[in-house]
Amino acid sequence: MEIQEFCKTLKPYQAVLGFDFGVKRLGVAVSDLTRLVATPHLIIERTNLKKDIEQIKKIVEEKQIGGFVYGLPKQMDGSEGQTAEMVRAFALKIAEQIDLPYVFWDERLSSKAVENVLIGEADMSRKKRKKVLDSSAAAYILQGALDMMSHIKI
Repeated sequence: MEIQEFCKTLKPYQAVLGFDFGVKRLGVAVSDLTRLVATPHLIIERTNLKKDIEQIKKIVEEKQIGGFVYGLPKQMDGSEGQTAEMVRAFALKIAEQIDLPYVFWDERLSSKAVENVLIGEADMSRKKRKKVLDSSAAAYILQGALDMMSHIKI
């Protein structure tokens, strides 16, 4: 689904959940109900898909979620590698259990950009960065999608 089509499927005053996928951790960010601001929410320590889905369902209910934005890790040349395939497979498995629209967002260099901010501006230690990097990267990804969505006329 393209971002324009994704926007059309969302109802007013529904938040959007953003994901920074990892094999061990899933960074999660949530937008406000007007879909202007993305905020880091939490990091899901991944143990198995069933537990991942249970946690995501809980967030969907609590935060009035209307759709998902998945960070898609493309190569620098724009091609998709093995990790992008894993993200797409994960999104399909979530879609089988949670009937909400979703879109993929190019996340090239998002984790690096966030880490640079955490090192430079926030002056965080490596240990502290590890605790917030994934959810902060999810917020960075989601904010990029939200910014694009704000320019789409429905």
